Amino acid sequence: MEINVHYQVLTAVFVIAAVLGVIVNKTNFCTMGAVSDWINMGDHGRMRAWLLAMAVAMGGVAIMESAGIITLGSDTFPPYRAAGFSWVRFVVGGALFGIGMTLGSGCGNKTLVRVGAGNLKSLVVLAIAAVMSYLMLWTPFYEQLFHPWVSATSIDLAQHGIASQQLGAMIAGLTGMPPSRAFNAAVGGLIAAGLMVFVLRSAEFRGSTDNLLGGTAVGLAVLAGWYLTGGPLGQAWKEYAEFATVVPSRVQVQSYTFISPMGDTVRYLLSPGDFSLINFGVVALSGVIAGSFIYALSTRGFRIEWFVSMKDFANHAIGGVLMGVGGVLSMGCTVGQAITGMSTVALGAFLTFMAIVAGAAGTMKYQYWRMLQED
Repeated sequence: MEINVHYQVLTAVFVIAAVLGVIVNKTNFCTMGAVSDWINMGDHGRMRAWLLAMAVAMGGVAIMESAGIITLGSDTFPPYRAAGFSWVRFVVGGALFGIGMTLGSGCGNKTLVRVGAGNLKSLVVLAIAAVMSYLMLWTPFYEQLFHPWVSATSIDLAQHGIASQQLGAMIAGLTGMPPSRAFNAAVGGLIAAGLMVFVLRSAEFRGSTDNLLGGTAVGLAVLAGWYLTGGPLGQAWKEYAEFATVVPSRVQVQSYTFISPMGDTVRYLLSPGDFSLINFGVVALSGVIAGSFIYALSTRGFRIEWFVSMKDFANHAIGGVLMGVGGVLSMGCTVGQAITGMSTVALGAFLTFMAIVAGAAGTMKYQYWRMLQED
């Protein structure tokens, strides 16, 4: 029996996510760990791996867009390149997420990997973050608490002659240059090249197989997501959805992100008979867990871990709340904004990345100070 294009896309998304789960588990690619290594030990290895993932994804998108293989407009999910620049939500949401991932012992992707490896603490974080993400996405919670001030602080770039928040479009708009896909791609390519040079100039990093593999694999997974949904198969997928009797959820150009899919997963679990709610993000989330689980079992690394105290539980619970709220508010996590979003060269992604790092670093400094006070 022929599998329709919708299930072809979702199957490919699951397989890529499962491979990602295997590699992230194996290499210990961890964005929260990257900040921790830098702040606490002065080690930049995992931070360079994170930057490598950005460079691979950004450079790949520049190549695919300049070749006309994909076009990432303002209608992607999330709308990274929208002309509405909600700078406050990126800063506040990113900072909340950075604090949350530090308290919760890992970002969204790492939480899924830990769940697959048997960490029940991360399962609790996942459950709480998923509920908060669901509230933000599918209830009046966001509209009542966040929308008024987000809307009030948003800047409509189109009113200033700027087509989108993509850096190339912003430079063109501010200098009076005509819009150009080639120029936009060149800006992304130059930034990617600069990041690559910075990352690979470290001999110690070049000698780390895990960091090289982890950063490259995550970047390639993001590229694969863009190609699947924005390339020829993605076009067929959108055409299928237009004529489907029951329209599938989130049939849009998109790539890997892990906070909004948590909310979408809760939405599906509340109506498990409605298979149209199984979308890219839901499948990606389950794929990472499955891949990590397979790797953990095959290497005998599967370990059950639980909270050591009520304080430990409280920290992780608060972390889950902040990750769910902050991740949706900032329109992405350390993968969804700081790699997938960065690949679009959108200004909001740069702000979110810096806010996440600042939130995580500040929390780690505070935790260290508290530890000294208690000694």
